Amino acid sequence: MIRTVSDLTIFVFGLMAISAGLFGLIRPETLLNRMNLIVLDRSTRQDGDYTIAFLLSSSMASFNMGIYYLLAAWNQWIKFYQFTVVFRLVTVAVFILAIKNGHAPEGLIGIVIWELAGALTTGAALWYEANNRKNKVKQTL
Repeated sequence: MIRTVSDLTIFVFGLMAISAGLFGLIRPETLLNRMNLIVLDRSTRQDGDYTIAFLLSSSMASFNMGIYYLLAAWNQWIKFYQFTVVFRLVTVAVFILAIKNGHAPEGLIGIVIWELAGALTTGAALWYEANNRKNKVKQTL
C-alpha cells in the first residue's frame, strides 16, 4: 500500500523502469536513437556485434528492477529505499567516470540524470519522513 512520499517515489520509479524496459525490449533501435547513439540497421551489423543483445539484456533487467521497486513500495520496505539511494548514487559516479574516460558515449548521460533524480527524490522523501517522525515523538513527550 502506498502511504508515504517515499513509497510514491519508489513506486513511480518502478513504473518508469518497467516502461523503459518494455520500450527497450520492443523497440531497441528506437531506444538507442533516443539516447543519441548511432543506430545501425540489423542487416549491416557484423558478426560479433552484440549491441542489440546487450540492450535487450539491459532492458529485461530494467523491467525486472521495476517490479522489485513496485513490490518494495507496496510492502513499504524502507531498507530497500535506503539501499536504492546509496546504489543509485554509485551508479551515477560509475557512469560519469565511464563517460568522462571515454568508455561510454555521452548519450548515456540520461542514465546519470535518471539515477541522480531517483536518488535525490527518494533520499529527500526519506529525510523528510524521518524528521517528521522525530518531531511527532518530541511532541508526544
